[in-house]
Amino acid sequence: MLEKIKFERFTAFEKLEIDFSPGINIFIGENGTGKTHILKASYAACDITKSKESFAEKINNVFYPSKKQIGRLIKRTGTSNKGFVEVTRKLDAKSILLRLSFSNHATKPEKAVLSGSTKTWLENPMEAAYIPVKDMMANAPGFRALYEEREVHFEEIYVDIIDKAFLPVRKGPPDRRQKILLQTLQNAISGKVIAKNDEFFLRSPDGELEFTLLAEGFRKLGLLWILIQNGTLLNGSALFWDEPEANLNPRMMKTITGILLALQRMGVQIFLATHHYAILKEFDLQARAKDKILFHSLYRDADSGEIKVSSTSEYLRIAPNAIDDTFGDMADREIKKSLGDMGQ
Repeated sequence: MLEKIKFERFTAFEKLEIDFSPGINIFIGENGTGKTHILKASYAACDITKSKESFAEKINNVFYPSKKQIGRLIKRTGTSNKGFVEVTRKLDAKSILLRLSFSNHATKPEKAVLSGSTKTWLENPMEAAYIPVKDMMANAPGFRALYEEREVHFEEIYVDIIDKAFLPVRKGPPDRRQKILLQTLQNAISGKVIAKNDEFFLRSPDGELEFTLLAEGFRKLGLLWILIQNGTLLNGSALFWDEPEANLNPRMMKTITGILLALQRMGVQIFLATHHYAILKEFDLQARAKDKILFHSLYRDADSGEIKVSSTSEYLRIAPNAIDDTFGDMADREIKKSLGDMGQ
């Protein structure tokens, strides 16, 4: 389980420290406040326990700066500068940390300095999956081979999720809770997902439909079905999902939220970045007293212009809340328009 992340002069952050919930972490904030960067850095720290890449290589590959020069991830100030990203993990009631430090002059990952409990961190594997905004399931055929053989400008998160989707099923039947989640998703997409020759299909009573012909929202639900079915999302694993609402019908958000809450109860740590009111409200409506949810609101300080964070476990205490403010403003404008029309 990840406990905390800390940045100093890294990408958009001057200084930022966030304590994580062991359950669900929901990041909100206006564009440019670093939500995706938090997810990517946290995911990289988890994935190196399985991929065997160095932390510097993984950070470089998931952010993919220009010319893959890791030094470009240092916050731009116009002068020589150094920064770091530090992730803390809970392991057997003990906290261990991993810190990656480098300067803006570093051109290669080897120029970065890794410190902390590196050996212990790497010796304790942790399953993690990152679902990006851009769907990749329909692009799976040939993509992995292309990525390996050519310099294609894609962050590594895209090939990672395809690789995890192609993992074979774990031995033994799924437990009762997994079966319930799988059935819920099957009902939502009207079928099961199968893989053939590097391509995904939805198998339903009407036959097999290739993913290229499926709505993108269904492909996302299908991917979630795969990750549960093949055992990627088990107790002790982490799921990172950037804008789960993208291309998803609002009716489906109730189902998605219910599944994410159930995964958290099974021991999966979850990190979401969202811009959608319905996602926030569904968590508020469906959460139980024992669910562990933290809402992290990212914003720019009015005086310094630097990115800050405000975290709370209560939906009504999210502040600032750009999503709620926007919807409130729309409601106010609608009322004013209605009153104006009535006066004509």
